[in-house]
Amino acid sequence: MVPGYPAAVTVDVEQVRTELIEFGSLSIQYDERVLRPRRWTTAQSAWASALLRTAPDGPVLELCAGVGHIGLLAMVGQDRPLVLVDSSDVACEHAAANVERASLPGPVDIRCGQMDDLIADEERFALIIADPPWVPSGETGEHVDDPLHAIDGGADGLDLVRTCLEIVGGHLADDGSAVLQLGGLDQVAAVSDHLTDHPELGLRLAEHRAYEDRGVLVLLVR
Repeated sequence: MVPGYPAAVTVDVEQVRTELIEFGSLSIQYDERVLRPRRWTTAQSAWASALLRTAPDGPVLELCAGVGHIGLLAMVGQDRPLVLVDSSDVACEHAAANVERASLPGPVDIRCGQMDDLIADEERFALIIADPPWVPSGETGEHVDDPLHAIDGGADGLDLVRTCLEIVGGHLADDGSAVLQLGGLDQVAAVSDHLTDHPELGLRLAEHRAYEDRGVLVLLVR
């Protein structure tokens, strides 16, 4: 058992070891082919949920959603539509099971593929959640228990982060906000510089919250 995580319940589905883990008030399904839900990321769900209290009307989008745990927990008690996007077929299958288990009041749309191909030009979202891979390629060997595709963020760890920023800039509603997960304060500075260098995105980094050595959450607004 990983320190800091509750014990997982193991079930066998089609000879793949599928596990259930408590994630806030939800029971989340995953297996070794996808990234195990990190308990600390309930903080991202909580921040997103709090932002929804004053968010404009409209749906919620989660980019790099994995098995959907962060977005689903954020939407507990919400009747807004939720769109979950991930490139992994396996992750999307687990997300579908987790949607059924969560029984949210609002509709959930799961889209599987490259995230910049799956959002229509006219779509706008009141809140965007993003948990892209942010480990630099040269450091992925330090995380042998994690699937490479789920953690490899390119040379500086920011390849998919930059894609997320493009999508947020193009699809965030007026007065909307986004909660983005990063790996450390150096990446926070890099994202801030990127937004300065790309004013066409219309975004600014309003706040960040660091969680020891686990990761950093940043708030993006118009």
